[in-house]
Amino acid sequence: MTVKIDGKAVAAGIRGELKVEAERIKNETGEEICLAVVLVGDNPASHVYVRLKEKACKEAGFISIQRTLPKEISMDELIALIERLNNDPTVNGILVQLPLPDHLDESKVLDRISVDKDVDGFHPLNVGLLSQKLAKLMPCTPAGCVELLDRYHIPIEGSHAVVLGRSNIVGKPVAVMLIHRNATVTICHSRSKNLAQITSQADILVAAIGKPNFVTRDMVKEGAAVIDVGTTKVGSNIVGDVDYENVFGKAGWMTPVPGGVGPMTIAMLMYNTMMAYKIQRKLLV
Repeated sequence: MTVKIDGKAVAAGIRGELKVEAERIKNETGEEICLAVVLVGDNPASHVYVRLKEKACKEAGFISIQRTLPKEISMDELIALIERLNNDPTVNGILVQLPLPDHLDESKVLDRISVDKDVDGFHPLNVGLLSQKLAKLMPCTPAGCVELLDRYHIPIEGSHAVVLGRSNIVGKPVAVMLIHRNATVTICHSRSKNLAQITSQADILVAAIGKPNFVTRDMVKEGAAVIDVGTTKVGSNIVGDVDYENVFGKAGWMTPVPGGVGPMTIAMLMYNTMMAYKIQRKLLV
């Protein structure tokens, strides 16, 4: 029997926990946790994501401020805004919604966000700290994957984890996080040979390659935990990397798409914003 991992419910629980903490902080200090979201241009999907983050802030008891900029904005103007947010002590987290228009250099923009306000966990210094097991602000989607494993009491230590995908946003950081939790980790990608043979050995399978229904039943070990990070629009539906209908029943635990990892990404963004506040107030060692 497969246990459906309910990311929506877990994410709601995290927001509830954060709301209690945010209320305690406000009562004791008068301060409110604040996330600033920078949106450049008129990408419809980006506007949807920003609204979801704004809603999550409200549910967690945070303040959300949005800076919407024209798509023609220059690098200098965008970086000037980021510097103002960096220097604003009332802003705890800064998120620049991606993708940016083609004339803007994403890596240079993200690098200008203060390390202590980098709630996406994408700054090179935070990436380096993650590799050393020292990061306090970790990439949200990988952190959400690990949090789901923990909340469902799925053993990580000693398990063989296979990660499909080697992106800087999901594949690499989730592999590092699992290594830190004493899993034996194999990373697979488009050049990997005998893929089904490797994935079928996994106690934990994290699929993050962006290919709809790529992972079939024969690629999954009986009783494995399957974490599906993929989201691809197929017709009017959002489809994951895993063939959900056919793998469900063989896996021990499985995330649906939508409703699995997606809500957790935003919940961990809220968690990082709280962590950023505590880092800035020197409440964390």
